[in-house]
Amino acid sequence: MIGFRLLIGFHTCFSEYYPVTFRVLITGVAGFLGSHLADRLLGEGFSVIGVDNLSTGTLENLAHLANEQRFCFEEHDICLPFDPGQVDYVFNLASPASPPEYLRLAIETLRVGSAGTENTLEIARKSGAAYLHASTSECYGDPLEHPQSESYWGNVNPVGPRSVYDEAKRYAEALVMAYHRSRSVDTRLVRIFNTYGPRLLPSDGRVISNFMMQAVRGEPLTVYGSGNQTRSFCYVDDLIEGILLLSRSNEHLPVNLGNPTEFSILECAQAVLEATNSKSRLQFESLPEDDPTRRCPDIAKARTLLGWEPKIPLKEGLARSLSFFRSKVLVGPGA
Repeated sequence: MIGFRLLIGFHTCFSEYYPVTFRVLITGVAGFLGSHLADRLLGEGFSVIGVDNLSTGTLENLAHLANEQRFCFEEHDICLPFDPGQVDYVFNLASPASPPEYLRLAIETLRVGSAGTENTLEIARKSGAAYLHASTSECYGDPLEHPQSESYWGNVNPVGPRSVYDEAKRYAEALVMAYHRSRSVDTRLVRIFNTYGPRLLPSDGRVISNFMMQAVRGEPLTVYGSGNQTRSFCYVDDLIEGILLLSRSNEHLPVNLGNPTEFSILECAQAVLEATNSKSRLQFESLPEDDPTRRCPDIAKARTLLGWEPKIPLKEGLARSLSFFRSKVLVGPGA
């Protein structure tokens, strides 16, 4: 083994194999989506092996699982080989996902999309396990097609600042399909659009977390550009439901998962101010390089194939998230 460190409060994954019916590996398990996925799978009775190098994830997201006997955690960088033993399903969610984090960890982001993805595909191949890779709407870049369907090839700047994330994800999709076609791995690809909810890092720089934290602190809400650029916001519970439905399907090509209800950034800011009852003003700053002007999924494929569409509107999702963001203000900066 290379580089494993067991975290206090969690039992080890790789030193012993537990006699359970269905073992699931989740990489990036200490992150926003990974921790929610772990909760859902444990709730359905599965055994979950979680791996994360904690570069952007946090053990706080897993603290409630410390005494769960069907969950084990290892701190490990998946760019280095590892052996979790026989597994039945691999969910590869490992990657920095917010612009400040993937710009800070530029090389690491490229490596986790390449070497890390290949290592997890090899685990699935050796185990004969099914495999789901978390891709992104960033594969579409600053789209010229609206809304974005899975058949759209994208408008991506391959050498811009955001390319470390965009191209890592696009390469990972190509690698997943190569393993499916050439090595018969049973793969799935989900292209995830903007998702929010509890456990989203308060400092991760995405729209909802930025606005929520600024609003509950009474600070100005930072709006980049004119604020007329659009996003679509999917609550985390809806997204996890879609991921599980896709994991149980027979679809191998990419599937969009996100909320097709489109909001401008200004509309989102107003929704956050109403949810938090904040009197914060808006503060306008320059638009970051290659920031998409429009982003909205075409989810016709998910509706037809999976019978899935999001159910939780933005107003309700923000209300569900409010106590989490308020708790981050109470414990102070850097939490």
